[in-house]
Amino acid sequence: MTQDSLAPTIEFLRRHAPFDQMSSAHLEYMAKRLKLGFYAKGEIITGPKDGPATRFFIIKQGRTRGELEQGEVNDDGTLELVTGECFPIGALLSHRPVRNVYRAAEDTFCFELDRADYEKLLVQSPVFHDFCTRRLANLLDNALHRVQAASAARMSESSSLNTPLSALIQRDPVSCPPATPLAEALRRMEQENVGSIVVTEAERRPVGVFTLHDVLSRVTLPGKELTTPVREVMSPDPLALSSSALAYEAALLMAQHSFGHVCVVDRGQLVGVVSERDLFSLQRVGLVNLSRSINRAERVDTLAALGSAVPRLIRQMLAPGASVEPLTQIIAALNDSLTRRVIELVTEEMGTPETPYTWLSFGSEGRQEQTLKTDQDNGILFRTPNGKDPEHVREELLPLAKRINDALDRCGFPLCKGGVMASNPKCCLSLEEWRSRFGRWIDQGTPEHLLYATIYFDLRPLYGDPAPAHELRAWLIDRVAANSRFRHQMAGNALRNRPPLGLIRDFRVSSGGEYPHTLDLKVQGLAPFVDGARLYALASRVNETNTMARLRGAAAAGALKAADVDAWAEAYHFIQLLRMRTHRRQTEEGRALSNHIDPDTLNELDRRILKEAFRQARKLQSKLALEYQL
Repeated sequence: MTQDSLAPTIEFLRRHAPFDQMSSAHLEYMAKRLKLGFYAKGEIITGPKDGPATRFFIIKQGRTRGELEQGEVNDDGTLELVTGECFPIGALLSHRPVRNVYRAAEDTFCFELDRADYEKLLVQSPVFHDFCTRRLANLLDNALHRVQAASAARMSESSSLNTPLSALIQRDPVSCPPATPLAEALRRMEQENVGSIVVTEAERRPVGVFTLHDVLSRVTLPGKELTTPVREVMSPDPLALSSSALAYEAALLMAQHSFGHVCVVDRGQLVGVVSERDLFSLQRVGLVNLSRSINRAERVDTLAALGSAVPRLIRQMLAPGASVEPLTQIIAALNDSLTRRVIELVTEEMGTPETPYTWLSFGSEGRQEQTLKTDQDNGILFRTPNGKDPEHVREELLPLAKRINDALDRCGFPLCKGGVMASNPKCCLSLEEWRSRFGRWIDQGTPEHLLYATIYFDLRPLYGDPAPAHELRAWLIDRVAANSRFRHQMAGNALRNRPPLGLIRDFRVSSGGEYPHTLDLKVQGLAPFVDGARLYALASRVNETNTMARLRGAAAAGALKAADVDAWAEAYHFIQLLRMRTHRRQTEEGRALSNHIDPDTLNELDRRILKEAFRQARKLQSKLALEYQL
């Protein structure tokens, strides 16, 4: 076969992943061995009765549909394959028969590669091997590389928040013993031209940090002598991470604690210091500076202005293809800081209530999964003091809660249309009342109660004493784990939002309404993972609220396979990334934020990954349906 005769086949392969990443030599090897097969509409291409899979198929033209072995169409669309997609990878790798009948949904042409040649290509091509063994992850890597390449003109690829801290350490850390006089410590800082010095004990174990910022608040204003040992003016217990930790982890730690430095420590020994300036070189934003400004704001109007900076920061981080998980954690950390500061300012203005309370976050805020589009879901939990009844405590706390909710609204967190807010008397309850309310939902399990559970059962303490919230969560987990009927109802509820996979086309889009011809990435894409993770966590007594932490906890408890959780995490994060990219584009175009996307606006690779991500959501739902016999 001549090079010219191979050219059309190679050109076709280069238009589709993973072949677009393979070397020319490996593509030529593959093209020489591919055979072209034709299957008329309705004809079986391969099925379980054929024995162990013997061929690798690539759809050149047409569509293939999966069916159950009995011949019933698998109408959830999870096995709808189109041009450029390939099958049956799992059966070939495992040397087993396929589990479904693959039938031509229309007249279809397939390139076919014999198993012997397929297995040789697996050994020869790392790209092909990576794709076949970690299919979804490989597609996501491919998409991320394209995003980064498209952003290279504006921001260097080296600006990734996934950079290890070892790559950011520019010099040996400047340190001194705890007994060092203040004058000597300051002299060392000046000589070394640094803004901080790490206080270390034997074997360079860090015990504190002293910064130029501390000079004013801890030395000058208190009138400390320069002979004072540095241990008396340092900040003890410095933030620390290992050199293998990633830049986003340092950024998140700094934002959460409003510190400008993180010690890099390996095996208990100080090896370097990473500052906000180092992270600033990675991103064109002052993440720690923004967090510090939020924590020091003296007026709600100032917080409102700072709150508008959070979306700008996230949009800039999205540009170079930053990973979704750290981005959502950073959003959560900043939103937490802003909410706490709002509560502090309103409390300073109105006075501290007599009864201590805990401010609770519910929904996406409770799961720490907020994006640029979020409203308020919050409540108040209190212990009823002796001599008082809950109603009197509520009368005391509700005016404060109303002011806080209104202030948060001014800061960019819209009031909840469903009334899930602390200013609602139904959301300002004693510990006993919250238990009674949750217990009623679990015992009765009406459709309304199940809807409430998807919001309230993701509770997280945000302000005040966290102990009552932890006590409530422990009680809730025990109550749900012991009630199989309610878990069965939760499973049924989790199957209501089906991923929009179609039979005729890749996706089943909306036919009308406010957002015609679109997919709802939140309800149809993310909700299956969120609802499934919540149920598995409660059933396995996993005390987490974050979706991925719940799935990983359930896997650690033996309820799920780690490989399945890895695939679901990749799918979930891609849908979340697509959602955040959609929000960024809507903001840039001056449109209202929504979770709806027209799949026709996606490139081929994003469509393919989204389709695979929806399939993973269906696999999670299928597992739930099987376990709960639904």
